[in-house]
Amino acid sequence: MLKALSQGIGQLNDKATRKYLWFSVGAAVITFFILWSFVAWLLSETAISSIGWLESIIDILGGLATAVLTWVLFPATVSAVIGFFLDQVAECVENRHYPALPKADGQPMVESLVTTAKFFGMLIGLNVLLLPFLFMGPVYPLVFYTVNGYLIGREYFEMVAVRRITAADATALRKKHQGTIIMMGVAIAFLLTIPLVNLLMPVVATAAMVHLFQGWRPDGMARTPVTR
Repeated sequence: MLKALSQGIGQLNDKATRKYLWFSVGAAVITFFILWSFVAWLLSETAISSIGWLESIIDILGGLATAVLTWVLFPATVSAVIGFFLDQVAECVENRHYPALPKADGQPMVESLVTTAKFFGMLIGLNVLLLPFLFMGPVYPLVFYTVNGYLIGREYFEMVAVRRITAADATALRKKHQGTIIMMGVAIAFLLTIPLVNLLMPVVATAAMVHLFQGWRPDGMARTPVTR
C-alpha cells in the first residue's frame, strides 16, 4: 500500500499527467468555493436548521458551521469531481509504468456519470448522518475517516478497475483485497482533509489505485512497473 501511494505521489512528476493535475487543482479550488457558498446559503436560507440535532450543531459552532461543514463534505465532493477525468489520469499512469498493456476500453460516459452520481450522493448522505458524532470528541475523526476511507477506497479502486475488467470482477477483486483498499482509502480520506495537499490527492489517489490494481490483476496481464 505504501509503495503504491509513493508511486502515486511520484506520478506528479510525469509531464503527461501535469495537465490533468492542473485540471484537478482547478476543479478542487472551484469545488471548495462552490461548496462553501452552497453550505452558507443552505444554512441561512433553508429549513435545514429546523432539524433538531443539526440545529444544535450549528448553534454550537456558530460562524464556524459553514467552515466545518465544508471541510467535512469536501473529500466526498472533490472525489466525485475527479470521476470526470479519472480515465485520462489512469491512462497516463499506465503509459508511464505499464507500456505493454493494450489500451483500456474505459467506462461508457452514461454509466460513468451514473456511478459518480451514486457515489457522490452516498458520501454526502453518510457524512451528514455522521455530524452528530461531532459531539463525541475524538470519536468523530475515527468514525469520519473509517466511513469515508471505506467508501473512497472502494470507489476509486472500482472506477480504475472497470476500465479493464467487468464490474462484477472489479467488485470481487476489491473484496479479495478489502483490507488493503480500506487502509488506502483511509489514507486518501485523511490527506483530502489537509489544506493544499488535498488539491493534489485526486490525481495521487487515482495513480495509487492503478498500481494496486495492476499488482492484483487475475488475468496475468499485470506488468512490473517501468522505472522512469
